[in-house]
Amino acid sequence: MKTKELMVAQIWHNIFAHSRSCPPEAARNSEAFASLFLNTFIEYRQKKPLKCYAIFFSALFAVCCLLSTAVEAKIYIDITSPAIKKLPIAIQEFSGTEGKQIADIIRDDLEFTGFFLCIDRAAYIESSAEAFNPKNWSVIGAEAVVKGTVIGEQNITAVVSLYDVFEGHEIFKKQYKAGKSAIRQLAHTIANDIYKHITGEEGIFGTKVAFVAEDEGKKGLYMMDWDGAGVKRLGIKGNFVLRPHWSQDGSKIVYSSERGGQWGIYLLDFTKMSEKKLFASRGLNIAGNFSPDGDEIMFSSSQDEMYGLYNLRISDSKLTRITSARWIEISPTVSPDGKLVAFVSDRGGTPQIYIMNRNGHDTRRLTFEGSYNTSPGWSPDNKKIVFVGRVSGKQQIFIISPDGSEPTQLTDKWNNEDPSFSPDGRFIIFSSDRNGGSSIYIMRANGESQKKITPPWLRAFGPRWSPN
Repeated sequence: MKTKELMVAQIWHNIFAHSRSCPPEAARNSEAFASLFLNTFIEYRQKKPLKCYAIFFSALFAVCCLLSTAVEAKIYIDITSPAIKKLPIAIQEFSGTEGKQIADIIRDDLEFTGFFLCIDRAAYIESSAEAFNPKNWSVIGAEAVVKGTVIGEQNITAVVSLYDVFEGHEIFKKQYKAGKSAIRQLAHTIANDIYKHITGEEGIFGTKVAFVAEDEGKKGLYMMDWDGAGVKRLGIKGNFVLRPHWSQDGSKIVYSSERGGQWGIYLLDFTKMSEKKLFASRGLNIAGNFSPDGDEIMFSSSQDEMYGLYNLRISDSKLTRITSARWIEISPTVSPDGKLVAFVSDRGGTPQIYIMNRNGHDTRRLTFEGSYNTSPGWSPDNKKIVFVGRVSGKQQIFIISPDGSEPTQLTDKWNNEDPSFSPDGRFIIFSSDRNGGSSIYIMRANGESQKKITPPWLRAFGPRWSPN
């Protein structure tokens, strides 16, 4: 083989076999691919020698561009893997007045996911003011480093960099701006960007939680950040509020409220900052969740003496009864894809979880263990349903597949209720009385790392996680 032809084959082989971003299967097949390319190259070269090299180097340039893109999109943690190795990450205290607070929030966000191992700052060799040197971090076991600078007091500007210790380069650098009152939101945004670059998936650190809390003997509608910060009451009238649910675009909340002795279904629209009564009647009307398009709400009502499930179309107020009046049926929740409804019925003698089509047909029982199962909620990917089951006189949280397989108990002490999945399906928020009064907790979807997030002075329950 001629020297130039050997060079062509070797270059092609080196690109595929030794690129760190190259998939393993591509590296294994690189020699066969190079051989095929070379044979074609030689054959074409004999016919059109000048054009031959031009075509080769054009192909070479295209491959390099693709590999460059692959490097930028490198996934450091495969969070879909059944055996996840935590990524050791160092998050330096940012320079500036609010630097420590911002860095601490980022650390707390990332660490709670279970995908990151945040290295103790006491082990750091490199100061915040020093330029990034990978040797200073590899020696303490870090694989990624976050450094940042914060400028300003009332109007904050943060410049943040994420570094790859093994590669010795900057993964990204970005500037963030916010008012002093929005420092936590700024920190959550930074954490989301770091999470996205490391895992390839969107983070949940900027999400909100709607919930119900008691205030002076009345149950009001509240909202807070996903980690329990920024608790505030929404200006909703009425003596009692129950069962808030978010629309899939996060712009609205539907809930039940008692006013003037009558329970109604109400809609809070954040885009207009307005409240609207959707439905009210005698009996108890308890809101369910939205359809995917946001124009329909399924809810339970006792207006006909027996609790039944109804569908309300918001655009024209059309009301349709979905189930018959023979049984008590409550807690409807429409699947994220809009095809199915999980609900609670006593048609088998005790409250159990059932699934049906949106029109009320093809009903099947989902739960068979225990004599009391309620409060179903879908995971965002439609693959799991979380619910509450009674065990030894206490309410516990379970998950199950929609086909009834893999029922798994997640909690085992005290009363635990009102479960709701995070937008990525990796966490569950719920209420528990483990500290006396009812408080809101968060845990991973496998039941690990259960953590209280509401303040001790607040009696809170019924949490629902925002979609974004």
